[in-house]
Amino acid sequence: MPTIPRLTNARAPLTKDVEVLDEFGARRHITIPAERALTLFVDNRELVTLMTLGAAPELLVMGYLRNQRLVESVEDIESITVDWEVEAAAVKTRAGIERFDEKTAKRVVTTGCGQGTVFGDLMGELDSVRLPPAGLPSARLTQASLYRLLNVMRLQETTYKSSGSVHGCALFRQDELMMFVEDVGRHNAIDTIAGWMWLHGMDGGDKIFYTTGRLTSEMVIKSAQIGVPIIVSRSGITQMGYELAMRLGLCLFGRATNRHFICYCGFDRFDAQPEPAELAPVKARTA
Repeated sequence: MPTIPRLTNARAPLTKDVEVLDEFGARRHITIPAERALTLFVDNRELVTLMTLGAAPELLVMGYLRNQRLVESVEDIESITVDWEVEAAAVKTRAGIERFDEKTAKRVVTTGCGQGTVFGDLMGELDSVRLPPAGLPSARLTQASLYRLLNVMRLQETTYKSSGSVHGCALFRQDELMMFVEDVGRHNAIDTIAGWMWLHGMDGGDKIFYTTGRLTSEMVIKSAQIGVPIIVSRSGITQMGYELAMRLGLCLFGRATNRHFICYCGFDRFDAQPEPAELAPVKARTA
């Protein structure tokens, strides 16, 4: 029988209850998925920061080490200890990892939706983020402009419509489409828009960022770093994305398609023009 490593059982809440504003001008409570950072230490050496819901963090760490080919067998691991108070996972191996520096010197960040290796660097730059005040007309959005923006995206020719399997991101000035790009990962798409803005010396204070992907912490931080105060997503939001947006003063819209949306936060940047209440459908309590 193999020697099984000692594991903690540090599960965390998977959802969070938040108050939102919908297209009918109604405030209600929904649940959003949690998201938290987990910094991985191997034999007291920091390796990577992963983003996770926290359902089974010890198994996540074990799988990461295996998939990165850092350990050859489960027997190589003596213990995995997760402590959510410090957002860390400490791995102790039985004999160390051979050629650790060589194996970890060049980590390739994939284009997938779950990348987290750059999270620590992004968080370190939050204090430098400066967004325009909510009182500026150019840093606000009306409900009518939001509907026009969504209609532009509905009519936009996309690879997704013909082939699927990609994410799209766009930059707007109110309902004027300025830049649209698709990629296999939404992180790549927003980085492309950031590069385009940088190339053209463009400020983000009067812009709106649109994405087909969910609003995770990384997407919220990257949007704030390009100075865009309003984000619109076809998908939902995670707890950490929500908390960072509140901290930074961003206005976030999710589940935004046709004439439906949820405004998660930043209500002071939104000029609501509610739909007639009698048109309101029954909605499920989901993100």
